[in-house]
Amino acid sequence: MYLTIDLDMTYGIGPSRTVMLAIEAASSTGQTLIADHLEIKGASLHRIEGESGVGTRIWAHLEEQELNLQYCAEVEVTRDDIPLEDLVAEPVHALPASAFTYLRPSRFCQSDEFSSFVTNRFSGLEGGAKIAAIRDWVAREILYLEATSDTQTTVVDTFARREGVCRDFAHLVCALSRAAGIPARYASVYGLGVDPPDFHAVAQVWLDGDWRFVDATGMCTAAEMVLIGVGRDAFDAPFMETEDEATLLAQSVSVRRDADGKVSQ
Repeated sequence: MYLTIDLDMTYGIGPSRTVMLAIEAASSTGQTLIADHLEIKGASLHRIEGESGVGTRIWAHLEEQELNLQYCAEVEVTRDDIPLEDLVAEPVHALPASAFTYLRPSRFCQSDEFSSFVTNRFSGLEGGAKIAAIRDWVAREILYLEATSDTQTTVVDTFARREGVCRDFAHLVCALSRAAGIPARYASVYGLGVDPPDFHAVAQVWLDGDWRFVDATGMCTAAEMVLIGVGRDAFDAPFMETEDEATLLAQSVSVRRDADGKVSQ
Protein backbone atom coordinates (compact mmCIF):
# COMPACT_ATOMS: atom_id res chain seq x y z
CA MET A 1 0.00 0.00 0.00
CA TYR A 2 1.25 3.47 -0.91
CA LEU A 3 0.35 6.30 1.45
CA THR A 4 0.80 10.02 0.83
CA ILE A 5 1.24 12.32 3.82
CA ASP A 6 0.77 16.09 3.84
CA LEU A 7 1.35 18.17 6.94
CA ASP A 8 0.99 21.92 7.46
CA MET A 9 1.70 23.48 10.86
CA THR A 10 1.76 27.06 12.10
CA TYR A 11 2.53 27.71 15.77
CA GLY A 12 3.51 30.71 17.78
CA ILE A 13 6.81 29.94 19.50
CA GLY A 14 8.28 31.76 22.50
CA PRO A 15 11.43 33.87 22.79
CA SER A 16 13.75 30.86 22.57
CA ARG A 17 12.65 30.45 18.92
CA THR A 18 13.71 26.82 19.23
CA VAL A 19 11.58 23.72 18.74
CA MET A 20 12.19 19.97 18.56
CA LEU A 21 10.07 18.11 16.02
CA ALA A 22 9.33 14.44 15.40
CA ILE A 23 7.21 14.55 12.27
CA GLU A 24 9.20 12.72 9.56
CA ALA A 25 8.25 9.20 8.47
CA ALA A 26 10.82 6.73 9.79
CA SER A 27 12.84 4.26 7.77
CA SER A 28 11.64 1.11 9.49
CA THR A 29 10.70 -2.52 9.01
CA GLY A 30 7.49 -2.78 7.02
CA GLN A 31 7.66 0.65 5.43
CA THR A 32 9.85 2.21 2.75
CA LEU A 33 10.21 5.95 2.38
CA ILE A 34 9.90 6.66 -1.34
CA ALA A 35 10.27 10.45 -1.14
CA ASP A 36 9.79 13.23 1.37
CA HIS A 37 10.33 16.96 1.68
CA LEU A 38 10.41 19.25 4.70
CA GLU A 39 10.29 23.02 4.54
CA ILE A 40 10.44 25.27 7.60
CA LYS A 41 10.49 28.97 6.83
CA GLY A 42 13.56 30.77 8.15
CA ALA A 43 14.97 27.89 10.21
CA SER A 44 18.32 26.22 10.74
CA LEU A 45 17.92 22.47 11.29
CA HIS A 46 19.88 19.83 13.18
CA ARG A 47 18.76 16.18 13.11
CA ILE A 48 19.39 13.61 15.82
CA GLU A 49 18.40 9.96 16.14
CA GLY A 50 14.98 9.13 17.52
CA GLU A 51 14.28 7.22 20.74
CA SER A 52 15.46 3.59 20.54
CA GLY A 53 17.04 4.41 17.17
CA VAL A 54 13.64 4.76 15.47
CA GLY A 55 13.15 7.75 13.18
CA THR A 56 14.66 11.19 13.63
CA ARG A 57 14.13 14.25 15.76
CA ILE A 58 14.82 17.72 14.39
CA TRP A 59 16.04 20.76 16.28
CA ALA A 60 14.77 23.85 14.46
CA HIS A 61 16.04 27.31 15.40
CA LEU A 62 13.76 29.97 13.93
CA GLU A 63 14.42 33.52 12.83
CA GLU A 64 11.02 34.64 14.14
CA GLN A 65 8.74 33.56 16.98
CA GLU A 66 6.51 31.62 14.58
CA LEU A 67 6.86 28.12 13.18
CA ASN A 68 5.66 27.68 9.58
CA LEU A 69 6.16 24.09 8.47
CA GLN A 70 5.19 21.98 5.46
CA TYR A 71 6.05 18.30 5.21
CA CYS A 72 5.08 15.79 2.56
CA ALA A 73 6.03 12.14 2.13
CA GLU A 74 5.24 9.12 -0.01
CA VAL A 75 5.63 5.80 1.80
CA GLU A 76 5.17 2.20 0.71
CA VAL A 77 3.79 0.14 3.59
CA THR A 78 4.50 -3.57 3.18
CA ARG A 79 3.73 -4.98 6.64
CA ASP A 80 0.92 -7.49 6.88
CA ASP A 81 -2.00 -7.48 9.29
CA ILE A 82 -1.15 -10.67 11.17
CA PRO A 83 -3.79 -11.77 13.73
CA LEU A 84 -2.36 -11.23 17.20
CA GLU A 85 -3.80 -14.56 18.35
CA ASP A 86 -1.31 -16.37 16.06
CA LEU A 87 1.73 -14.84 17.78
CA VAL A 88 3.66 -16.04 20.82
CA ALA A 89 5.42 -14.10 23.57
CA GLU A 90 9.04 -14.81 24.41
CA PRO A 91 10.01 -15.63 28.01
CA VAL A 92 11.56 -12.69 29.82
CA HIS A 93 15.02 -14.25 29.93
CA ALA A 94 15.04 -14.55 26.11
CA LEU A 95 14.09 -10.95 25.34
CA PRO A 96 16.59 -8.72 23.53
CA ALA A 97 17.75 -5.67 25.47
CA SER A 98 15.85 -3.38 23.10
CA ALA A 99 12.58 -5.05 24.09
CA PHE A 100 13.32 -5.74 27.76
CA THR A 101 13.47 -2.03 28.60
CA TYR A 102 9.81 -1.72 27.59
CA LEU A 103 8.69 -3.97 30.43
CA ARG A 104 9.33 -1.16 32.91
CA PRO A 105 6.74 1.25 34.33
CA SER A 106 7.08 4.80 33.00
CA ARG A 107 5.85 8.29 33.78
CA PHE A 108 2.45 7.93 32.11
CA CYS A 109 2.22 4.11 32.08
CA GLN A 110 2.36 2.93 35.68
CA SER A 111 2.12 -0.72 34.70
CA ASP A 112 3.03 -1.90 38.22
CA GLU A 113 -0.38 -0.62 39.36
CA PHE A 114 -2.20 -3.15 37.15
CA SER A 115 -0.60 -6.52 37.93
CA SER A 116 -3.53 -7.85 39.93
CA PHE A 117 -6.10 -6.58 37.44
CA VAL A 118 -4.33 -8.23 34.49
CA THR A 119 -3.86 -11.50 36.39
CA ASN A 120 -7.54 -11.66 37.29
CA ARG A 121 -9.12 -10.24 34.13
CA PHE A 122 -7.02 -12.05 31.51
CA SER A 123 -6.24 -15.33 33.26
CA GLY A 124 -5.82 -18.39 31.07
CA LEU A 125 -4.56 -16.41 28.09
CA GLU A 126 -0.99 -16.25 26.79
CA GLY A 127 1.03 -14.29 24.24
CA GLY A 128 -0.84 -12.74 21.36
CA ALA A 129 -4.19 -14.04 22.57
CA LYS A 130 -3.73 -12.07 25.80
CA ILE A 131 -2.75 -8.92 23.88
CA ALA A 132 -5.80 -9.29 21.63
CA ALA A 133 -7.99 -9.59 24.72
CA ILE A 134 -6.35 -6.49 26.23
CA ARG A 135 -6.93 -4.56 22.99
CA ASP A 136 -10.57 -5.62 22.87
CA TRP A 137 -11.11 -4.77 26.55
CA VAL A 138 -9.69 -1.26 26.08
CA ALA A 139 -11.79 -0.75 22.93
CA ARG A 140 -14.92 -1.85 24.76
CA GLU A 141 -14.40 -0.15 28.12
CA ILE A 142 -12.84 3.21 27.16
CA LEU A 143 -14.91 5.86 25.40
CA TYR A 144 -13.07 7.78 22.70
CA LEU A 145 -13.91 11.39 23.44
CA GLU A 146 -12.03 14.49 22.28
CA ALA A 147 -10.66 17.02 24.77
CA THR A 148 -11.04 14.61 27.71
CA SER A 149 -7.35 14.47 28.67
CA ASP A 150 -4.26 16.64 28.62
CA THR A 151 -0.48 16.29 28.69
CA GLN A 152 -0.56 15.33 32.39
CA THR A 153 -3.15 12.54 32.11
CA THR A 154 -1.74 9.16 33.18
CA VAL A 155 -2.97 5.66 32.49
CA VAL A 156 -4.29 5.52 36.07
CA ASP A 157 -6.50 8.53 35.28
CA THR A 158 -7.75 6.94 32.06
CA PHE A 159 -8.54 3.65 33.77
CA ALA A 160 -10.60 5.49 36.39
CA ARG A 161 -12.40 7.89 34.03
CA ARG A 162 -13.03 5.34 31.27
CA GLU A 163 -12.56 7.96 28.53
CA GLY A 164 -9.74 9.47 26.51
CA VAL A 165 -8.13 10.04 23.11
CA CYS A 166 -5.70 7.91 21.11
CA ARG A 167 -2.81 8.82 23.41
CA ASP A 168 -4.73 7.41 26.37
CA PHE A 169 -5.78 4.24 24.53
CA ALA A 170 -2.13 3.60 23.61
CA HIS A 171 -0.96 4.22 27.17
CA LEU A 172 -3.52 1.76 28.57
CA VAL A 173 -2.59 -0.99 26.10
CA CYS A 174 1.09 -0.44 26.96
CA ALA A 175 0.48 -0.53 30.72
CA LEU A 176 -1.69 -3.66 30.67
CA SER A 177 0.71 -5.46 28.31
CA ARG A 178 3.71 -4.68 30.52
CA ALA A 179 1.76 -5.81 33.55
CA ALA A 180 1.24 -9.10 31.69
CA GLY A 181 5.00 -9.46 31.23
CA ILE A 182 4.98 -8.56 27.52
CA PRO A 183 7.06 -5.57 26.33
CA ALA A 184 5.05 -2.69 24.90
CA ARG A 185 6.00 0.75 23.67
CA TYR A 186 4.16 3.90 22.64
CA ALA A 187 4.29 4.71 18.92
CA SER A 188 3.58 7.96 17.10
CA VAL A 189 2.22 7.34 13.60
CA TYR A 190 0.42 8.75 10.61
CA GLY A 191 -2.69 6.64 10.07
CA LEU A 192 -5.11 6.24 7.20
CA GLY A 193 -8.68 6.89 8.34
CA VAL A 194 -7.82 8.66 11.59
CA ASP A 195 -10.80 10.80 12.58
CA PRO A 196 -10.40 13.68 13.19
CA PRO A 197 -7.27 13.82 10.96
CA ASP A 198 -4.25 14.35 13.19
CA PHE A 199 -1.12 12.69 14.49
CA HIS A 200 -2.09 9.29 15.86
CA ALA A 201 -0.86 7.21 18.80
CA VAL A 202 -0.89 3.41 19.05
CA ALA A 203 0.96 0.71 20.96
CA GLN A 204 3.63 -1.65 19.67
CA VAL A 205 3.89 -4.99 21.46
CA TRP A 206 6.84 -7.42 21.22
CA LEU A 207 5.52 -10.76 19.94
CA ASP A 208 7.22 -13.48 17.87
CA GLY A 209 10.48 -11.53 17.75
CA ASP A 210 9.14 -8.27 16.34
CA TRP A 211 7.14 -5.17 17.23
CA ARG A 212 3.45 -5.52 16.36
CA PHE A 213 1.09 -2.56 16.04
CA VAL A 214 -1.98 -2.52 18.30
CA ASP A 215 -4.59 0.20 17.84
CA ALA A 216 -7.35 -0.14 20.41
CA THR A 217 -9.23 2.81 18.88
CA GLY A 218 -9.85 0.63 15.83
CA MET A 219 -9.14 3.54 13.49
CA CYS A 220 -6.44 1.87 11.40
CA THR A 221 -4.62 -1.41 10.91
CA ALA A 222 -0.88 -2.13 10.83
CA ALA A 223 -0.97 -1.95 7.03
CA GLU A 224 -2.43 1.56 7.19
CA MET A 225 0.14 3.17 9.52
CA VAL A 226 3.38 5.02 8.92
CA LEU A 227 5.68 4.96 11.94
CA ILE A 228 7.24 8.24 13.08
CA GLY A 229 8.82 7.44 16.45
CA VAL A 230 8.53 5.40 19.64
CA GLY A 231 9.12 5.66 23.38
CA ARG A 232 8.11 4.42 26.81
CA ASP A 233 5.08 6.72 26.62
CA ALA A 234 4.02 10.08 25.14
CA PHE A 235 6.73 11.85 27.13
CA ASP A 236 9.35 10.20 24.88
CA ALA A 237 7.57 10.67 21.56
CA PRO A 238 5.82 14.05 21.23
CA PHE A 239 5.53 15.49 17.72
CA MET A 240 6.75 18.84 19.05
CA GLU A 241 8.63 20.14 22.10
CA THR A 242 9.45 23.75 22.97
CA GLU A 243 11.15 25.56 25.84
CA ASP A 244 8.28 28.06 25.90
CA GLU A 245 4.55 27.48 25.56
CA ALA A 246 3.53 27.03 21.92
CA THR A 247 0.32 28.52 20.53
CA LEU A 248 -1.55 26.62 17.82
CA LEU A 249 -2.43 28.90 14.90
CA ALA A 250 -3.21 26.30 12.23
CA GLN A 251 -2.58 22.60 11.65
CA SER A 252 -3.61 20.17 8.95
CA VAL A 253 -2.69 16.47 8.71
CA SER A 254 -3.69 14.47 5.64
CA VAL A 255 -3.03 10.78 4.97
CA ARG A 256 -4.40 9.24 1.81
CA ARG A 257 -3.99 6.08 -0.20
CA ASP A 258 -2.94 6.30 -3.81
CA ALA A 259 -5.97 5.30 -5.85
CA ASP A 260 -3.90 3.44 -8.47
CA GLY A 261 -1.69 1.60 -6.01
CA LYS A 262 1.30 3.56 -7.27
CA VAL A 263 3.30 6.44 -5.94
CA SER A 264 1.77 9.67 -7.26
CA GLN A 265 3.97 11.72 -9.56
